[in-house]
Formats: sequence, C-alpha cells, structure tokens
Amino acid sequence: MPSRQLAPSGTHQPSASRRLNQTQFRGLQALPPEAEWFANIDNPRTRRAYQQDLREFSLFVGILKAEEFRRVTRAHVLAWRKDLEARQLAPATIRRKLSALQSLFNYLCEENAITHNPVDGVKRPKAGSHEGKTPALSDDQARLLLDAPPERTLKGKRDRAILACLLYHGLRREELCRLRIKDLSQRRGLPHLQVRGKGDKVRFLPVHPRALMRIQDYLEMAGPGAADPEAPLFRPVKNNRTGTLDQPLTTNSIYNNVVVKYAKAAGLHFPGFSPHALRATAATNALDHGADIARVQEWLGHSSISTTRMYDKRRSRPEESPTFRVEY
Repeated sequence: MPSRQLAPSGTHQPSASRRLNQTQFRGLQALPPEAEWFANIDNPRTRRAYQQDLREFSLFVGILKAEEFRRVTRAHVLAWRKDLEARQLAPATIRRKLSALQSLFNYLCEENAITHNPVDGVKRPKAGSHEGKTPALSDDQARLLLDAPPERTLKGKRDRAILACLLYHGLRREELCRLRIKDLSQRRGLPHLQVRGKGDKVRFLPVHPRALMRIQDYLEMAGPGAADPEAPLFRPVKNNRTGTLDQPLTTNSIYNNVVVKYAKAAGLHFPGFSPHALRATAATNALDHGADIARVQEWLGHSSISTTRMYDKRRSRPEESPTFRVEY
C-alpha cells in the first residue's frame, strides 16, 4: 500500500476531507496563548474556579481582551490582592486566586508571550494550620452512617454500598460516579476498584471486605442490569422524569440523596459536614491504625503529601485534649 503523503504546496485536497474552512483555520492560527492555557485545564472544577478568578481580576483591572493580560504588572496584582483582603476573603481563597493568575502567567512566560511573571514576589496570606477545615467523623459516627440506609430495598442496598465505598476507600464523589461494573475486578487474587481520579489518573484500590459484601449484595438485587460490564456501578433505581436507568448517579445526587439524607437521619448533619468529611474520616482512620502517610497519599490520589496532611485529624481528637486531663 503506498504511503500517504502531504500534498505539495499549492495543491488542494478534496473539499470532502476538509473539516475546517479557511476562516476557521486562520482563526485557530491566531488563537492567543491565554486561550490555549485555559483550554488545557482538564479538571472541570478547576476550570470553573479559575474562570471565575480570572474574570474577577479582569473586571478589577479593566481587561477586555485576552491579549491585554500581557500588559499586567506587579502593581496591578498587588492592588488586586489588597482589594481581596479588604473584602475579608479567607486566606485560602486569596491564595487560590493568586495561584490561578500565576498559572496563567507561567504559561505565557513559557510561550514567550511575556518576559516575566508579575505574580512572582507577591506575598500570599499564610496558610495557617496544616489541618484542613473539613471535619472527620468518629468511629461510632461512621458506623451510624454506614447502617442508616434500609437493608431490604434496592435503593437502601445501593446507598449502603455507596457509603461503604466512601468511608472505606476515601473516594471523591466524582470518582464514585465514574465507577463501572467492570472496574470491580480481581488483581493478584484480591478484588480491586479501578478508580479514575483527577486528571484521569488511574489507581487500583483493594476493596475492603465489608464494602465488597455490600456491593455484592446490591448487585445481586439489581438483577440483569448489573451484568453489563460497561454499565455504571451506581445508578438510579427509578427515574420519574425520563425512565432511563443506565446513567450514573450525579455528584449532586450523591450529595443530597445519599450522604446528607442519611447523615440527617443519623443525627450527624452538623456545621461543616459534607461528603468530603467521609474522605477525611477514611484518611484519619487509616492513619490512626498505622497506615504510612505516603501510602495514604497514593490511596487518596493526592499529588502532594501536604494535601494529605490536611486530612489528618489525629491531632484534633477531642478525647486526647488536655481538657480531659484536668481534675479538681
């Protein structure tokens, strides 16, 4: 078979093979690096946060076109930081907004669109404690939550399996929703979950025996639909709007109809509680029982061990407070 070659200069390919017209082609040639940087952000949550942060900065300094970012100076960034502080935003929020801006300017430097990063040298608010604000449940509270869904209905069995996956494996909601039947498989003789995390990074987690029992109990009642390896592992048990049941549960459904619903039923819905508290609970419990923090980092899918430390609530256990050492 003759090899396919690029057409010589000046010749034309058949119009049927062209996907872009001349105007579209020239438009992409002129795509500014600012737009390229944003297009390369894979994580949708990061995209939303960065988009909002850069929109705020653009409004503050009066940027109307992407190319105008190249005229930003350190003085503009300092003025914006002062405005953020005057609005009494949390230090972590200010740090994130400055990080979004720095990420953009780092890319512009790499593309030789600017000579230096104007965010470099701009001091950030101190991060404060290495411990995050997300609370962790006690062991008794975790057991209450695990046993809150009913045992005999399909929805109850599904929700018991969902809570077990969150509390025994420290999964993010997005990771849970992306699980498919085929992601539960054997590796080295043990059941594992193939988890797709941020940036589509894949990690394999051994399934905790108690979680496995609940998953199998749920799949057994789910019937023939659970036989399709491509089907979502966790999906609706009914759909009054469209009747479609072969779609994965949404993160909002996990939040409202599973985690928060049963937390309220178990009397655990306190200020600061969220599905992320289950991730912090899993990490703290593993560390409590001797897990190495570097292994916990890999287990949670963190790119930095400093993030993992924020999930470590061992220092805040109330039962170890000096309060309970005081006697009169």
